[in-house]
Order: sequence, then structure tokens, then C-alpha cells
Amino acid sequence: MAKKGNRVQVILECTEHKTSGQAGTSRYITTKNRKNTTERLELKKFNPILKKMTVHKEIK
Repeated sequence: MAKKGNRVQVILECTEHKTSGQAGTSRYITTKNRKNTTERLELKKFNPILKKMTVHKEIK
């Protein structure tokens, strides 16, 4: 039987990319502990389209 835990997969999407007007999106998939981190994640990740580090926020 599979073990049920508090870890869930979340998708992080770049916030600066939407306003830049360029095509495509920068998204990353990661996991978080739902019990310890109840609010949405915000991490600085590399955006290969803009070629710089940007803030990525958790989406649905």
C-alpha cells in the first residue's frame, strides 16, 4: 500500500515573463510540505528565455 504524506507537487511560474511580452513560459515543478508551508511558494529560479534569475511563484 502506498504511503500517504504531506508532500505535494507544485508548479512554479515566472512572474516577470508575463509582463515582458515574449512568447513561451518558464515553469518549474517541485515539491513542498503542505503541513509546514501553508502559503504559496516564491523562489528565485533561472529563466532561460530572459536569461536571468527571476521570481517564480506557485500556481494552482
